[in-house]
Amino acid sequence: MGFTIKKPRDVPGSAAPAIMVGLFVAFGGVLFGYDTGTIGGILGMKHWRDLFSTGYRNPKDGELDVTASQTSEIVSILSAGTFFGALTAAPVADKVGRRLGLVVCTAVFCIGVILQTAATAIPMFVAGRFFAGYGVGMISATIPLYQSETSPKWIRGAVVGAYQLAITIGLLLAAIVDNATKERNDTGSYRIPIAVQFAWAIIIFFGCIFLPETPRFLIKKGNPQEAAKSLSKLRRLDVEHPALLEELGEITANHEYELSLGKATYLDCFRGNLGKRLATGCLLQALQQLTGVNFIFYYGTSFFQNAGFQNPFIISMITSCINVASTFPGLYMVEAWGRRNLLLFGAVGMAVCQFIVAITGTVVGSSNPAAQNSMIAFVCIYIFFFACSWGPVAWVVTGEIFPLKVRAKSLSITTASNWLLNFAIGYATPYMVNDGPGNANLGAKVFFIWGGCCFVCIFFVWAMIYETKGLALEQVDELYAKVAHAWQSPGFEPSTSFQDVQEIHANNRQLSLTDVEGEISRKRSVHYTEGEGPMGEKQFQT
Repeated sequence: MGFTIKKPRDVPGSAAPAIMVGLFVAFGGVLFGYDTGTIGGILGMKHWRDLFSTGYRNPKDGELDVTASQTSEIVSILSAGTFFGALTAAPVADKVGRRLGLVVCTAVFCIGVILQTAATAIPMFVAGRFFAGYGVGMISATIPLYQSETSPKWIRGAVVGAYQLAITIGLLLAAIVDNATKERNDTGSYRIPIAVQFAWAIIIFFGCIFLPETPRFLIKKGNPQEAAKSLSKLRRLDVEHPALLEELGEITANHEYELSLGKATYLDCFRGNLGKRLATGCLLQALQQLTGVNFIFYYGTSFFQNAGFQNPFIISMITSCINVASTFPGLYMVEAWGRRNLLLFGAVGMAVCQFIVAITGTVVGSSNPAAQNSMIAFVCIYIFFFACSWGPVAWVVTGEIFPLKVRAKSLSITTASNWLLNFAIGYATPYMVNDGPGNANLGAKVFFIWGGCCFVCIFFVWAMIYETKGLALEQVDELYAKVAHAWQSPGFEPSTSFQDVQEIHANNRQLSLTDVEGEISRKRSVHYTEGEGPMGEKQFQT
């Protein structure tokens, strides 16, 4: 195969429009990554700490500073906003559409940026962080939804994974801008990095106006003509092309089959097979946060600063560069290796690196130059393993495993679980790591916690993650209906067309999907042939 992902020869049309649309939408990840990354540098800026301090002085240097509780509030409030934003994304995406939903997300995000830019005290800054987080939360649930519903199945993993690439680019840009303004002795030190976010928001806001709506949303809204036009643009095929009609027919039949089982509510997301998928998505997103990656990007600058490292801003830029570069092989491996193998690879690598950092920092101490170099090296290797595996693949898997009727609802819940853990980590970390009264003062020992969570990730992937590589979104339903255990899923071959399922199911709604497939196979195995046999009887062939 080489280091490319080639379109299968039997797939007509062109994937270029869908890929370009998916990559543009992925740019919204820059808002996510930049907003997440910029606060780490701002917390380390002397002018910002002087201005926003309420009289507290750091015991180490006697300088004005914000307290651990204030730091916790400022960092974690973004994640609180994203939690509620992610839950709001589902009704918005189902009401106005995936495309216009992104426009709404961006508008809310801009309100938060305005408040943060104008702030000179903690209350308004915190309010701005909440509204920016609300917009980011909506974006983080809507983008994978849009990408999954527009991308061809053979390239879907790489396209959705590009969202994580955009997040890493946002983190890198934040580190660069923070480093450029950190020495300013005026409000420009923090206002410039924050105001830069308007540029990313404007690009998304106006670009989304010209994007096509997803065919699956249009089918869900009962507009097959517009769905055909949208799919025609995305596949670069005529609306009457047999391949396009086949794909559209399968989407329609799958949706009608789902509706025949009853309309979906939020409660349905937690029941039966759908509940199993929701648990998988929520745990995957939660564990992505518990690997400790956002500790590096939220508090990395402050942690390295307090641990006595030289040039903590430069270290943050280096880790951000590695984060971006390491995502590229992940976009290839997610299709070449599959979802399960890549997640297992990443979990093992991350666990080893986290434990080495923890042991080095605890036994040798972070003040030793050799120990510092070793810790930085293994933090960088850890970021490589995360960025090529759990970073992009968590979004890929959660974008694939839910059926159309609950996809927006379930995806918003799984994304909210990501942000709930993000909030918990952002809130608790200053108390866990920093010294001072009432704090745990773990320092480098905190990496034992992240390493333990990475170890749990290994068993979770083996037991819960189904291999969905190469399957259409509609075929994932068949996978979950037929395969009882995740470790049995590699090598699964779909054999059911939902157009046939809908025909059989219309006559007997009590049949399960497996029973329906048996009926389809029976019908296909018998062919009536006109004419008579040797004894004058009617002849059948099987």
